[in-house]
Amino acid sequence: MRLGPRPLFTLAIFLGSFLLFLIQPLAAKMILPAFGGTPAVWNTSMVFFQGALLLGYAYAHGSVARLGVGRQPWLHLALMLCALLLLPISLPIGLVAGGHARPELMVLLVLAAGVGLPYFAVSAGAPLLQRWFAETDDPQAGDPYFLYRASNLGSLLALLSYPALFEPLLRLRTQALLWSCGYVLLVALVAACALQAMRHHRSAPMSKVVRPADAEPIPWRRRLFWVALAAVPSSLLLGVTTYLTSNLTPIPLLWVVPLAVYLGTFIVAFQTGASKVGSVASRLFPLLVAPMSLAVVLESSEPLLLLGALHLLLFAIGALALHRRLAEDRPSAGRLTEFYLWVSVGGVLGGAFNALVAPNVFSTVAEYPIAIVLACLLVSPRPGEGGPRKLDFAYPLLVAVAALAGWYASRRTDWVAQWAERMGVPSAPLGTVTMLGVPAILAFLAVDRRLRFGLSLGALFLVATQLHVNSKGNVTYTARSFFGVTRIVESRDGRLRQLVHGNTLHGLQNLEPAYRRTPMTYYHPTGPIGEVFEKLGAGLRGARIGLVGLGVGSLSAYGQPGQRMVFFEIDPMVERIARDPRFFTFLRDSEADVRVVIGDARLMLEREPDASFRLLVLDAFSSDSIPVHLLTREAMRLYRRKLAPGGVLAFHVSNRYLVLHNVVARTARSEGMVAAYRDDTFVDEDLSIQGKTASQWVVAATSWKDLDPIIQRNPLWERLESPEGPVWSDDFSNLLQVLEL
Repeated sequence: MRLGPRPLFTLAIFLGSFLLFLIQPLAAKMILPAFGGTPAVWNTSMVFFQGALLLGYAYAHGSVARLGVGRQPWLHLALMLCALLLLPISLPIGLVAGGHARPELMVLLVLAAGVGLPYFAVSAGAPLLQRWFAETDDPQAGDPYFLYRASNLGSLLALLSYPALFEPLLRLRTQALLWSCGYVLLVALVAACALQAMRHHRSAPMSKVVRPADAEPIPWRRRLFWVALAAVPSSLLLGVTTYLTSNLTPIPLLWVVPLAVYLGTFIVAFQTGASKVGSVASRLFPLLVAPMSLAVVLESSEPLLLLGALHLLLFAIGALALHRRLAEDRPSAGRLTEFYLWVSVGGVLGGAFNALVAPNVFSTVAEYPIAIVLACLLVSPRPGEGGPRKLDFAYPLLVAVAALAGWYASRRTDWVAQWAERMGVPSAPLGTVTMLGVPAILAFLAVDRRLRFGLSLGALFLVATQLHVNSKGNVTYTARSFFGVTRIVESRDGRLRQLVHGNTLHGLQNLEPAYRRTPMTYYHPTGPIGEVFEKLGAGLRGARIGLVGLGVGSLSAYGQPGQRMVFFEIDPMVERIARDPRFFTFLRDSEADVRVVIGDARLMLEREPDASFRLLVLDAFSSDSIPVHLLTREAMRLYRRKLAPGGVLAFHVSNRYLVLHNVVARTARSEGMVAAYRDDTFVDEDLSIQGKTASQWVVAATSWKDLDPIIQRNPLWERLESPEGPVWSDDFSNLLQVLEL
């Protein structure tokens, strides 16, 4: 019994999409040590892959339109065979001069030279294979969009398997070799598909051959509608990922979950007969948006798991509703490659808005609520909704006025305090709820009208953003750079001033005169790092001290006359905040000679003289996706080279979700060093009121003799003499191994 072309085309599309998503984290990880572990490396890599995907779709559409299915497969096979010459995958890192003035351009150049042609050839495969399939005699050839599910399923499997299987089990060289073998298999499958398509194209009557010129005309309004339906879920994907990692759980690899959900909505939306799913999603999305808008405005982070699940559910339902509208409006097979081209344009525009435009335009993560509002405006209209009305534009003004009135009422502290006392709750959160509760209810009442509801939510988000609504304290300053949103938040009583990135504390100063020069949070004198500075006091006189991670400059408070303290900070905005005496005064008040070097710490340390630091403090692992390249064997070798004889390394390994002290100990041991660990978890209540927080630190040196001044006769320090597990390197790391929720 002849199986027909369907299994062959399905397998080829599945494998191509699998390879397409597998090469992205693989290539980005290869390039990471050469440019430093900045988010810019990952973001620039994503821009490259999105742009290359768009070029691949444009090539697929243009080549089929000009050559037809009879000749186009020969061109594509020639292209895929040319790409074989660049295998196995290797990136020309030698082109890079570390610390180049324009690293973004160098990232694009290296990726283009190393993986550009193979990625381009694979990216064009999905639309081309579907177009070729439309020429076969298969019963489903007239509607080949079902193959899109196989494409997204392959992408999803690659996305989930890389952090779960490839990264923890295989080294980069092995991963690259396996990808190359998969590419060779893909060439064979594509060749078989091409033979089937061309054989049928030659034998089919001319009246049955589908040509783009013979397909239905597509007006520009419809094309723009496709772009919008693709752009908003793409923006929503990056928005919810940024929001979750910044405000809920800065867990490494959390970006996998929203992207997996995103691909899953494509799979469901393009299933035949999924109209009921789209209708249900369109009805549920506005109902879930109304209460979740309050959580977005307040940047609520508790209860952690519930809020995280609700944000992902909101994203899943919204993306499904929009992708289903996209699937329902798909054209005939003759316009298939054009359809995918415009969908790709929408995806690139949505991603570019979040990655390139938003960080330079907004001071907060405004792209997330903007995407939510646009999704509300684009979901399927309800039966009998009708066209726009004057009230649809007037009603949002009422919501804005209600929010302003609530804000004014919440400033009346005596009124709020009386109600808070009666209800037995703190007055500050009650004032915030008073401000937002009524306008949120008003917005919910408009849920049956898409335009009215979406604009009402937009009014609520706009007012809350302009008035700096925050449930954690008084926001006195907000700024955004390429590395994220940073806020200065003062406690309600005005005693404590904090530097907060997302939901993570990066430094604090107690403004009371008695404590103004005392390092707080993880750096308190009674904590591990305070003990390091105290015990090494005599040996640090006149020494050079290196510090990776600036924060508010807390550690400069330990500076002594004659010392030179060199901070390495990746974000220029953080230095501007730390140096501004209106915000924090640690750098200004330090007795040491303090210098701040801007750039990735590993790249900048390479430029420092060898054997020049008596103490090297690494404080870069407390939040967000940690810079793994600072914990590898190659990095430890660099640190040891920069240490003066008898020098000490101090690693701040406090992290809510990663257990890192054994990683540091194993890496130190691999370079002939010893390490000890102190967990300062239990903080005295009086010290906590001052501003001290719990912290975990690891110290390392070339011998126990060098660590004896710190750990000798102190049972709080634990010697890490036999840490089990693999050593991380630039070629291998496994974050899942140290993940602990």
